[in-house]
Amino acid sequence: MPNIAILNQETIDKIAAGEVVERPCSVVKELVENAIDAGSTAITVEIKEGGISFIRITDNGCGIERDQVAVAFYRHSTSKIHSAEDLLTVKSLGFRGEALSSISAVARVELITKTYDELTGTRYVIEGSKELSNEEIGAPDGTTFIVKDLFYNVPARRKFLKTAQTEGSYISDMVEKLALSHPDISFKFINNNQTKLHTSGNGNRKDIIYHIFGREISSSLLEVKHECEYFKVEGFIGKPVITRGNRNYENYFINGRYVKSNILSRAIEEAYKSFLMQHQYPFTVLYFTFFSELDVNVHPTKMELRFDNNNEIYVELCDTIYAILSRKEMIPEVPVDSTPAPKKIVHEYKEPIPEPFEKRRINEVRAAESRSVYGQSVTSAVKDYSAIEPAAKAPETSTAYEPAQVVTGTQQTLGDYDKVFLTESAKKQFSIIGQLFKTYWLIEFEDKLYIIDQHAAHEKVLYEKTMARLANKDFTSQRISPPIVMTLDARECEMLEKYRPQIEQFGYEVEHFGGKEYMISAIPDNLFNIDMKDLFIEMLDDFSNATGRQTPDIITEKVASMSCKAAVKGNDKLTLPEINKLIDELLSLDNPYNCPHGRPTIISMSKYEIEKKFKRIV
Repeated sequence: MPNIAILNQETIDKIAAGEVVERPCSVVKELVENAIDAGSTAITVEIKEGGISFIRITDNGCGIERDQVAVAFYRHSTSKIHSAEDLLTVKSLGFRGEALSSISAVARVELITKTYDELTGTRYVIEGSKELSNEEIGAPDGTTFIVKDLFYNVPARRKFLKTAQTEGSYISDMVEKLALSHPDISFKFINNNQTKLHTSGNGNRKDIIYHIFGREISSSLLEVKHECEYFKVEGFIGKPVITRGNRNYENYFINGRYVKSNILSRAIEEAYKSFLMQHQYPFTVLYFTFFSELDVNVHPTKMELRFDNNNEIYVELCDTIYAILSRKEMIPEVPVDSTPAPKKIVHEYKEPIPEPFEKRRINEVRAAESRSVYGQSVTSAVKDYSAIEPAAKAPETSTAYEPAQVVTGTQQTLGDYDKVFLTESAKKQFSIIGQLFKTYWLIEFEDKLYIIDQHAAHEKVLYEKTMARLANKDFTSQRISPPIVMTLDARECEMLEKYRPQIEQFGYEVEHFGGKEYMISAIPDNLFNIDMKDLFIEMLDDFSNATGRQTPDIITEKVASMSCKAAVKGNDKLTLPEINKLIDELLSLDNPYNCPHGRPTIISMSKYEIEKKFKRIV
């Protein structure tokens, strides 16, 4: 039986550090929160190589007294609480006494500090939990932490860090959240010798929103100010025109602390539910003061907390935000020199089956890129379905989903359509009845009624054209005037730079316009009647949400699928010549029966079935 023994202090410190210090962003968060607790009015954060090699946090707070400097690096040493009862009423951001101990266990740390009352300061150096020097030094009031070579003695943890650019974007996002939570403090963020953020610290919340998120968002805000028996909330929510494909723009602060809470997120999203499209999330910057007791001692990172009265808080917040949204006229202003984008319609369907044909097509395109004979490879890959037996002979309970099948009132096969519906001579006999619900086209042919979904059909046409251009590397741009100027956050900027070659390959021209502003001066020439700004942001969000290894081919295919957003939507009125052209393009495809997401483009109902419904046939 193995012996049970107490671990040595160095091992204990490294284990504890694994909970508190996950990446460079964790170091910045802990040290900046300490600076805020010290009463600072100005804080500077400087990093190099994503914070992996160098982090410097400087503040003008109260400093640390000379005889307490070494004690501050012991585990569970803190000046913010004195007993377990204090955990329920803690007001400071830090209180666990683990940050400095954890950071010094996995990095080389230098501390320079001076209190207001002392004539000189203290320089303290500690590496891997081992004190190297503690000396008197001339220094200004306040504290400076310099953290170098993070995880230098934990190579396994260092190996799993992401690129310097990605780690830097995490830090940038965290500094912005800390600046939002304390608008009365001037924050300065320097990344690789370039100043990325510098706030005034004037206490004006709307000014700092403008500084971080730009003019477009700051001009589309609704003020929130509400107080109930559980909490007081102030701040701003965005009009429904401001959305993102993830929750990065949902910011809320509880008693000055940036946290994540499922209760608050669900309440906010429920209030916006009838105002936003599915899978879109709102913009919020809300400052909460809770009157009931809070448990912030849930996790060492202090990003989670627990409430009393969860249900009451949920209902109160949801009703408050919904009331504000309901009282406003949510009609977006459209410039006179641009065409309004069509209203977005969400087609609800349950778990579509990915079409096997599209997987085959992607493989064909990749093979064609290497051989540069796209047309030949596709032609050779298409099977001859003319010999397929009529569906009447197939079992009605069959669950197979083949490219030859179309979702119809009665099972049909591609062979049947080849002989009848999908020929030029047959098209001359079509009788187009009209458009149903401004979304579906009704076509009578022989003894069947065919229904075409205009959005799914047009999306399939655009997808096939885009994939063909991808194989032939044949993309052209159309210039737009005036250009589209948009403000991107750190994560979106990273995605743009990371995937710029694939994005530009499709015909986009994007230029840096200074600060966080970017300008789109050209777009692919097959995009029309679409809000290009929303499309581009959605594309960057899609990249940001992607997991796993992203090859250039996969990214290119994502851009291609995003281009299909230009397809005509449901509830868009089409003329008879337009629908005729769409039918011509649809029937020219190898497989016109399903959109790239697996939904059917055409369904049919026989005269026999219709007569059975009306009891004309018993």
